[in-house]
Amino acid sequence: MLPAAEIFRTLADPTRVAIYDCIARQEMTVSEIKGRFPVSQPAISQHLAILRRAGLASERRAGRHVHYRADPAGLKPMIRWLEYHQAFWHERMPRLKAVLKEMKDE
Repeated sequence: MLPAAEIFRTLADPTRVAIYDCIARQEMTVSEIKGRFPVSQPAISQHLAILRRAGLASERRAGRHVHYRADPAGLKPMIRWLEYHQAFWHERMPRLKAVLKEMKDE
């Protein structure tokens, strides 16, 4: 399993995160995914390979076709990182709101 930073880096690309969203909704072939994006089929394949290496997607072969689907378990390192830092947000959010209110009032 990759560290959270690698998962964030993998999902930092807008096309890649859009592809992830597509295959999170339903299993799709490269051709089906390609039909939704203005990029080449090799580019789609590269994005899928990166998602697979990051543990965010899996593939299923059916004859000549390869079907891709999101693997939500790959998000676990990122979720753990967010949960850990969420405690800090709860502590600091009231103070941030107060500072923003002061700035607005000035």
